[in-house]
Amino acid sequence: MRGLLLAAVMLGTVSAAHAADMPDLPILRGGFTDGLSKSSVNWDGFYVGGQWGFATTNIDFSHAPKSMSDFMLRDSILQAPVGGWSLLPKNHVQGTGFGAYVGRNWQIYDAVMGIEANYSYMNNIGSSASDSMTRILDGETGPSGHTYTYVTTLGGGASLKLKDYATFRGRVGWDGGDFMPYAFGGLAIGRAEVSRFATVSYIKHDDYDTSVTVGGVTTTTHHQDTIDTGAWSSVEQRTNAFMYGWTAGIGVEYAIYNNFLIRGEWEHVGFSNVKDIAVGLNNFRVGAGYKF
Repeated sequence: MRGLLLAAVMLGTVSAAHAADMPDLPILRGGFTDGLSKSSVNWDGFYVGGQWGFATTNIDFSHAPKSMSDFMLRDSILQAPVGGWSLLPKNHVQGTGFGAYVGRNWQIYDAVMGIEANYSYMNNIGSSASDSMTRILDGETGPSGHTYTYVTTLGGGASLKLKDYATFRGRVGWDGGDFMPYAFGGLAIGRAEVSRFATVSYIKHDDYDTSVTVGGVTTTTHHQDTIDTGAWSSVEQRTNAFMYGWTAGIGVEYAIYNNFLIRGEWEHVGFSNVKDIAVGLNNFRVGAGYKF
């Protein structure tokens, strides 16, 4: 018995000495240090910031004179065909912009959801176009042997300058520690300076043949008589024309010292037609903000 007791005491002494020589790892104390765990930023709360962006914009003037020509040719045989003409081009322009944003996040575990209001003032986002075209269009059904045609000319021009726009969007993000990738979508409203003009004119012809027989020889003569003409013009200009549409995009936010945030994002905005002009833009932005 005394031998067993002596052996136990010796083993305990050796084990204690060996443990004293091992490094003081935190795992041996029952936990990890902050350096071995995922760092976490509290994304919950209000935030504000400013931003700068570079935008590429498509301005489609194709049917800019349409509603004007429709009104001038209303209830006539020319209204439908002339209204379908693609008179003007689609222009691609680039420019810069700056603005601000404010929002609110709610965090549930690693999911971050929020709402945000975003404003951008645009520089040099504008374009213009003008052109004319002439076509021969079929007219009404005439008397036997007669064909009615309209030599129709449509002229027009338009210009648009996007001044600024605001978006109201929802966000969904993922807490990646110091960074948060996110996607968003919502509504957009823009303000533009728009002008356009249209001219329509036509010459109505009656084509027919007459035949004369002299001495058994028949001579056929073709005739083209002008039986009607018409011409109209219209001009419109709006200093502040509002456009409504939608927005969607993706981005990533990075937290510096927990409360200071920087971000980069891509935003697409599609506006409904304003004065028959369609506008769509892609905005690539960087920003900096503060979370309260």
